[in-house]
Amino acid sequence: MAVLVVGSGGREHALAWALAQEDRTTTLFGAPGNPGIASIATCLPCSPLDFDALAGEAVRRGVALTVVGPEAPLAAGLVDAFAARGLRAFGPTRDAAAIESSKIFMKSLCRRYEIPTAEARTFDDVASAREFVKRAGRPLVIKADGLAAGKGVVMAGTADEAAAALDEMMTGRRFGDAGARVVVEEWLEGTEVSVFGLCDGAHVAPLLPARDYKRLLDGDRGPNTGSMGGYAPAPAVDAAMLGRVSDEILEPAVWAMAQEGRPYRGVLFAGLMLTADGPRVLEFNARFGDPEAQLLMPLLASGLRDAAEAALAGRVDRWTPRWREGFTLCVTLCAAGYPDAPRTGMPIDGVDAARAVPGVLVFHAGTTMREGRLAVSGGRVLNVVGSGTSLAEARDRAYRAAALISFEGKTIRRDIGSDVAAPRGAAGRPDELREVTQA
Repeated sequence: MAVLVVGSGGREHALAWALAQEDRTTTLFGAPGNPGIASIATCLPCSPLDFDALAGEAVRRGVALTVVGPEAPLAAGLVDAFAARGLRAFGPTRDAAAIESSKIFMKSLCRRYEIPTAEARTFDDVASAREFVKRAGRPLVIKADGLAAGKGVVMAGTADEAAAALDEMMTGRRFGDAGARVVVEEWLEGTEVSVFGLCDGAHVAPLLPARDYKRLLDGDRGPNTGSMGGYAPAPAVDAAMLGRVSDEILEPAVWAMAQEGRPYRGVLFAGLMLTADGPRVLEFNARFGDPEAQLLMPLLASGLRDAAEAALAGRVDRWTPRWREGFTLCVTLCAAGYPDAPRTGMPIDGVDAARAVPGVLVFHAGTTMREGRLAVSGGRVLNVVGSGTSLAEARDRAYRAAALISFEGKTIRRDIGSDVAAPRGAAGRPDELREVTQA
């Protein structure tokens, strides 16, 4: 069977790796891929937004299934374009992907269908927005309406910070048209987690929860980034909480999208804050997270292709994920200047040594080959993922391996998982999860 993975980041490397592990007879293609994907797949020089070229390659190479990694081609209608040519692609249609591509649509959906989320106002006029944040006089979250590669969110502790974020997005157009309209949202307190559901338009099956670290600096300081790392499963989401998230958020969202005439098929990513009043939606994304895919794929025993087939065939209600025991933890190695102006071109050393550490995988996120050497080509460069029977063991392996990789300006957070990682052997999954997740 031939499978095409669309995208070029660490998430796509993890998806391709998972497909390669579960069936050695699968012929893998990546478009455009990266040096890591090239080690397990044939890379095709196609942009994820060039649907004609992608579909042409899929037909020419007999691709039976296309797995779409990033949000931009989903929002632009890749799944629709493939369906029009009789090709199967795993992911939501353009209309369904609006749950991510427009935060204003997402907030409106939550309001209409009573899905718990933060209180918010939307603005398309910077003067009105500035007046609102001035009167509010409290910490607020400013979000660009459209896609901004995970960077269109500012945590504003003061009215001045909020006003500066509004000017940057709406007047300065830091994110282009994505910031022409904004959502101004209440600042929620609690524990932030990521919960995913496999959807077929009518049914949803929750996957393991994860924890993502978006701020650049230790202690959750500095600007928001695409991600600096994370771990899975998140102990804050036990079996009872996972059931509550499914009942109160995932299933209502899938039902709401069907009522709107936008049936949702694919992976639905709910970014949540676990508050004293229960889980609240911070965002919905229309695909696997990054680095959450890198965390979940090594734990998924039942197979990514089976999951995709269940979603496409409308049988998610008869699909049950099986998970390997243990934990994964990801440390993201970033370029100097990330997230605003990452420096590129520097040679990278030590990847093979890092991969040799037991229980470690290295996924390429922003790398290229230059004159026969691996080099930095993006802001997030490599994802180093450690696995272990405890979160502490996974963390130890990931950081040990990350220390072996070097390039000029390497930037990492040193505190991924430190808020929950107990001494080795003390951390574990809730008993309810352990019983149902054995492979």
